[in-house]
Amino acid sequence: MSELLANHIAGRWQTGSGSGTALFDPVLGTELVRVDAGGIDLPAAFQRIRSEGGAALRALTYAQRAAMLAAAVKVLQAHRDTYYEIATANSGTVKNDSAIDIDGGIYTLSTYAKLGEGLGAQRALLDGEPSRLGKDPLFQSQHVRVPRRGLALFINAFNFPGWGLWEKAAPALLSGVPVIVKPGTPTAWLTQRMVKDIIDAGVLPACALSVICGSSAGLLDALEPFDVLSFTGSADTAAVIRTHAAVAKRSVRANIEADSLNSAILLPGEGPGSEAFDLFVKEVAREMTQKSGQKCTAVRRVLIPENQYDAVAEALRARLSKVTVGNPRNESVRMGSLVSRAQFDSVRSGLQALASQTETLHDGAAQALVDADPQVACCIGPTLLGTRRADEAHLVHDTEVFGPVATLVPYRNSAHAIELARRGLGSLVTSIYGSDPAALGAAALELADSHGRVHVVSPDVGASHSGHGNVMPQSVHGGPGRAGGGEELGGLRALDFYHQRTAIQASTSVLSSFTL
Repeated sequence: MSELLANHIAGRWQTGSGSGTALFDPVLGTELVRVDAGGIDLPAAFQRIRSEGGAALRALTYAQRAAMLAAAVKVLQAHRDTYYEIATANSGTVKNDSAIDIDGGIYTLSTYAKLGEGLGAQRALLDGEPSRLGKDPLFQSQHVRVPRRGLALFINAFNFPGWGLWEKAAPALLSGVPVIVKPGTPTAWLTQRMVKDIIDAGVLPACALSVICGSSAGLLDALEPFDVLSFTGSADTAAVIRTHAAVAKRSVRANIEADSLNSAILLPGEGPGSEAFDLFVKEVAREMTQKSGQKCTAVRRVLIPENQYDAVAEALRARLSKVTVGNPRNESVRMGSLVSRAQFDSVRSGLQALASQTETLHDGAAQALVDADPQVACCIGPTLLGTRRADEAHLVHDTEVFGPVATLVPYRNSAHAIELARRGLGSLVTSIYGSDPAALGAAALELADSHGRVHVVSPDVGASHSGHGNVMPQSVHGGPGRAGGGEELGGLRALDFYHQRTAIQASTSVLSSFTL
């Protein structure tokens, strides 16, 4: 039996009481490690984290906590090679895809370390200017933001075990709120190792950072009113969380990121040979294959003018046919595997459902695997579907296949394209491609109400844009409706979730006496 990973909770390492759940190499099928969290006294552990970890963090200024994050960055950078090895073995990702998770997480942590430096020697934040409450200016209202005196519980998805930890933990720790992360079980090894390295280095106060691997049973039951909860995962699990007593009765503040049928839109007037057309095809192909399509921000619906359906299909086929799929240890491979057999089966099931309303334009299942046994490896090549009945093919707008799958959807005019994008009922991101600044700007504003992020690509930023699916810490991440209604990152905006905004009504002399 493989090693049972320890959990770090309330300042000490604890192994679960059971034999654990095995994590596997999704390409070779070999067992790697096991995870288990059974037998841990969660209420007692949570209380110690609140009282000790929270107090220790709040005793520091924002600048001191920023220095703490900067120290954590150095620790993670020193262990990058180990993280890449774990990602290859446990997530089945090629090096470039592992970098998105590992280096992306370190970059995000580094960004918040730098942002925190600018907040200086404060332990609370003013929010706006004082406002008069009457004709006499003596009595005024000043809003302040103070760190919440609870803990932050993160229940994360399997696809980003590195970045998913740090994009949430960085603003939480900078805010002065202790963190517990429950990583997605299939890829929990990387999260656990990163936390272990930080704990071993001693750069954080005791009880400031905890990791629980395995089942999430009992975690929500242990939450109290001043805690916060951030969840990334399926809409079905999100629905359970919203009705749990911690959220529904104890008013635990919750941030949810769920399903998202993201779109990429080629504006009218762009055809083969135009810069915008080429940028569009390149980015859609990249989004389909990066991390084997296992990104919450990946392009699922490819919206194109009716008269460009065949041209876009052919251009995408040409790119996708060159993508080598298989064992990420082989240098010729450009796309690795899905993370598990369960995920492989889910993608195959989703493809079967979409097949009833689409045609297959490029069949990833027909591609030969490189250095991998198709009977064992959880690999599937990029698959491009298409429908010429954009309005009637409701499954395309309702079903997210979490893998290297996208569907070509033609539109009649710009208004129809926007209508189809909104059929996703709220998405994390849409991207728009064209060369007319006015048309691009108008479309971006039209789509802003139903998307957390609108990524606009014109020829002048063709070499410098950050990418449709790349989540940058400077911009908000989240989306309305189906996408969960949550919001993360966005620079210092992320700190709002971990602070309490309060109006203090007092005389000007009292308000001017504040020592933050």
